[in-house]
Amino acid sequence: MAEIRVEQQRDDVYLVRVDEGDSSTEHRVTVTDEHVTRFGAGAEAERLLEASFRFLLERESKESILGRFELPVIARYFPEYPDEIRRRLSG
Repeated sequence: MAEIRVEQQRDDVYLVRVDEGDSSTEHRVTVTDEHVTRFGAGAEAERLLEASFRFLLERESKESILGRFELPVIARYFPEYPDEIRRRLSG
C-alpha cells in the first residue's frame, strides 16, 4: 500500500508525496477553504488530500496523477469523486 504524506507549503498549496515500493512521486495541489467545504465533509485539508489520493490511486498509478492541479480537477476526470469522497470522509 502506498504511503501518502501531505505538507502545507504556503496558503492553499500542499505538497503530496506518494511513496510506493522503491519509487515516489510529488504533487502540488491547491486546496482552498471553498474546496474543503465543498468536498471535505468537515475534514481538514490534509485529511481530504490523503483520502483524495487514495481515491486516485485506486483508479490510476501514482505516475499518472498530475504533478500540479487544483483539487476540483479530480471531478472532471472522475465524476463520482464528489459523492465518493464525502462518503469516505463522513463514514
